[in-house]
Amino acid sequence: MKPLVPEAIQAQTQCYLALLDRWNERHALTALAAHERYEELILDSWALLPHLQPLAPGSTVVDFGTGMGIPAIPLALARPDLRIIALDKSRKKIAFVRQAVLELGLENLELQVARAEELPSLQANAGVAKAVGSLDLLTGWWARHGRREGTLWLLKGDGEESLPPAWRQTVHSYSLPTRGTRAVLQIQQEPGS
Repeated sequence: MKPLVPEAIQAQTQCYLALLDRWNERHALTALAAHERYEELILDSWALLPHLQPLAPGSTVVDFGTGMGIPAIPLALARPDLRIIALDKSRKKIAFVRQAVLELGLENLELQVARAEELPSLQANAGVAKAVGSLDLLTGWWARHGRREGTLWLLKGDGEESLPPAWRQTVHSYSLPTRGTRAVLQIQQEPGS
């Protein structure tokens, strides 16, 4: 499966990438070369869209370790009906995301500068993360911030990491044009655990 590319938001996506270029010159937000960013940041984030399709309007999605707003910003652009929370401990990165929210008019994107383990529960319907930490760490955050029936969706290069007890995963493969096969891991708590 190749990531879905919503045509209606291409202009806003290009504005986001241009803003990232400008900020990156002064603040070193990413080591990715400019020509790699569309595929690695945007297309990779859009691989989550088919999995979030069942979420009802008004559902809450938390992006753990959002960094430069990935995948929060592409998801907020594609699903303005969802409440997206971009969570990161770095004030510098959240300052960039705040500017992107203003320039792109993302009224559905909220910012949290904090450590996930220090916040009260966000009661999210879904969680997302890209390149943030171990499955132990992420499932701990999700146990704190996710609704029991919710799902944590992780963008990974592969699906080979083992889960802590009482959790199950399903691997959904997709491919990027030049980066090859990747995986979206669907993580849920075992019923009754």
